[in-house]
Amino acid sequence: MKRMIPEGANNKETMAQELDTVVIRFVGDSGDGMQLTGTQFTDTSAMFGNDVATFPNYPAEIRAPQGSLYGVSGFQVHIGSIEISTPGDDLDLLVAMNPAGLKTNISALKPGQILIVDRDSFNKKNLEKADYKSNPLEDGSLANYKVIEVDMTSLTKEALKELSLDNKSIIRSKNMFALGIVYWMYDRDMNHTLDFFAKKFKYNPVLADANSKVLKAGYFYAETLELIPAAYKIAPSKMQKGVYRIINGNTATAWGFLAAAEKSGLDLFLGSYPITPATDILHELVKHKHFGVKAFQAEDEIAGVTSAIGAAFAGNLAITTTSGPGLALKSEAVNLALMTELPLVIVNVQRGGPSTGLPTKTEQSDLLQAIFGRNGDSPVIVIAASTPADCFDYAYEAARLAIEHMTPVILLTDGYIANGSEPWKVKAIKEMTDINLKTLSASRDSWHPYDRDSETLARNWVIPGTPGFEHRLGGLEKDKVSGNVSYQPENHEYMTHIRAEKVKRVENFIPDLVPEYEKEGDLLIVGWGGTYGSLHSAAKQMYKDGYRVGHVHFNYLNPMPKNTEEVLSKYKKIIVCEINMGQLSFLLKARYDNIEFLQYNRIQGLPFSVSDLVTKFKNILTE
Repeated sequence: MKRMIPEGANNKETMAQELDTVVIRFVGDSGDGMQLTGTQFTDTSAMFGNDVATFPNYPAEIRAPQGSLYGVSGFQVHIGSIEISTPGDDLDLLVAMNPAGLKTNISALKPGQILIVDRDSFNKKNLEKADYKSNPLEDGSLANYKVIEVDMTSLTKEALKELSLDNKSIIRSKNMFALGIVYWMYDRDMNHTLDFFAKKFKYNPVLADANSKVLKAGYFYAETLELIPAAYKIAPSKMQKGVYRIINGNTATAWGFLAAAEKSGLDLFLGSYPITPATDILHELVKHKHFGVKAFQAEDEIAGVTSAIGAAFAGNLAITTTSGPGLALKSEAVNLALMTELPLVIVNVQRGGPSTGLPTKTEQSDLLQAIFGRNGDSPVIVIAASTPADCFDYAYEAARLAIEHMTPVILLTDGYIANGSEPWKVKAIKEMTDINLKTLSASRDSWHPYDRDSETLARNWVIPGTPGFEHRLGGLEKDKVSGNVSYQPENHEYMTHIRAEKVKRVENFIPDLVPEYEKEGDLLIVGWGGTYGSLHSAAKQMYKDGYRVGHVHFNYLNPMPKNTEEVLSKYKKIIVCEINMGQLSFLLKARYDNIEFLQYNRIQGLPFSVSDLVTKFKNILTE
């Protein structure tokens, strides 16, 4: 949607168009700094007051061959003056730093919209690497777009010719020339990025000066030459009052655990082995030793989880982080935590699989592994975050459930929301839900390790070595009261049932399922985890178009909310949408075999397209 600003000012002000939203993608070689460029544009827009959502997309190789199609790195950002729930579908602006970036991304650009390219990179060698038979800047294949060719590499060299930098360092600064152009186009202030350079390169002022010069050169190049047919304005978004910051899902997850440790009065222990895309949780928590965080980078996944179990036995809030392949390796130890009934949170930042699969791409294919992936009858609590910002809430919730119910909790996020960013309203610890510890420290006349709370069935948590509370724990089946090793058949059956019932009773301590939009109607759109933004946006569009649709999103997957069947029964058709082959659909069909479930699945390492979802839903309703 566009609204012309009244005339009365010169140049940019006279020509400016006011937009509600805009979708921009920066693409180039993996060494072209596209992630930094996109992040700076995002942060600047958020500080201006826009709502934002981002989608970083980069290759798995540490350094893919330069100029290759599979070495393209991209960063997409959706900004607006209205609610933004996804990084957007089709692009309003594509900035391509090389032919490979253009080749792999041009299909996403809307016809008639702006394409900015670094003309210097369109040489014979790079064109061949990108499988171009002819130069697209010359053969007419880009006639449907407003193409703006800029000699970014040459102009960057010109801007820095007086600085004592090597050629490689100079060329690496050209991403800031592109950013300067885009800042001018969308009326963004450069000061945030200039301050960023000053801090990042405070021990290397030459680099700070170089990046600043190139950023300004790009900005004034666009302004002086009237490069863009019209400049654009996106007004600030109307948000609830409060303090906000841009946050990605991994950082939000780490902060959620910090909040839970503070609220519970426990020290936080993280035992982890680095794995994409979960490693940044470890990186973030390492920064906060002043909050009592103990972070241990283990030699492998098994050591990571078992060290966390030891920390839980010693009375810590214990966390381990991983992705799909690592969760498989941790499965035996998760069962040890389940058998000993110790609180443990396992974070699985899902990625494309199986095996190494697509380590930098997103997927939702670990749900069944999280619920069933252990030997024996061994249910654990499984929950999932939906957005980058609410990773904070569900990390906190995972810690609360683990502590209050004395059992492992698996928290599922995914690469899309872990790396994506959005505004997050900063919360005070006093606003957070209380966490009720099951600890004992005062002597009692009669105490047994497996005495249970009558409501939750959780056992008490006692720090080893506490006088009068000496006890042992292990992986062998134990007597239902004393905790001593027991091979009695009836006792094993009892303990198996009691561990399952303990997890089931969690349904009494989680919120009901509440549909968005229509509370009953013709179609219910069902999802879980990181697909929330796309499904919410599609349902919102359908609702505005007059369709009787609802949307429910599962954050609690085992157990599910108590009113699940009641909600599902109020719609004529139900479609379950997942970035896998139908794992939530499988669970729902097994649990509610009297209800028919349709499926919509994509497994491409990418989030759902809102336009594709809307088309699918309309087709279902017209069948």
